[in-house]
Amino acid sequence: MRHFLITLTALYLCVTYALAQAEWTRVAARDGIKVYAKTIPDSKIKAMKAECTLDAGVDEVVALLLDVKAAERWVCHTKSCKLIRKVSDTELFYHTEVSLPWPLDNRDFVTHLKIIKHENNGTVTVESPAVPGILPERKGIVRINTSVNRWLIRPLPNGKAWVEYTLQVDPGGHIPAHVVNMFACRAPIETFQNMRKVLGEMTADHRRPTADRR
Repeated sequence: MRHFLITLTALYLCVTYALAQAEWTRVAARDGIKVYAKTIPDSKIKAMKAECTLDAGVDEVVALLLDVKAAERWVCHTKSCKLIRKVSDTELFYHTEVSLPWPLDNRDFVTHLKIIKHENNGTVTVESPAVPGILPERKGIVRINTSVNRWLIRPLPNGKAWVEYTLQVDPGGHIPAHVVNMFACRAPIETFQNMRKVLGEMTADHRRPTADRR
């Protein structure tokens, strides 16, 4: 047993080291949004990272991420997004259906979102992995059970926020890897562009006099 545990620990450390050492390669850039990809061992699907600066504070970005229904307005290819259960002000479960072009089947998944605030520097981490077994699968829609993604939101001195989004996903079903990787390069740019627009609308509405909002 002791030998097994030592072997298992060594394997874990090797895999962790390999992931940490893998290099991100920039694959797209537009409007100050940079997208990177990284090869993952034993997977044809690449991990993805996108980063940009948003004209909004950390709290505003977090508020948007917690507004589940609003995701339909800014997350690329989102057909529907519905709250399943709110655990607390910093934790919730929600269901998303992603619209894909014919002849591909739509995908759906359940996300467990948790917000972690780092009081020492004002940075916020939002972990939002897919979790299986929460809702029954639906006919004609492929369920995504493996998806690990994270938002890192860091305050800037000018009141803006620097945001990094990372994603590693197994889309399930039959989608050619090159199609998934191409989609993963384009979607973050459209998503961040939409995010900027929605945040701008939120800021404008917040600044508008109360009487004008009625």
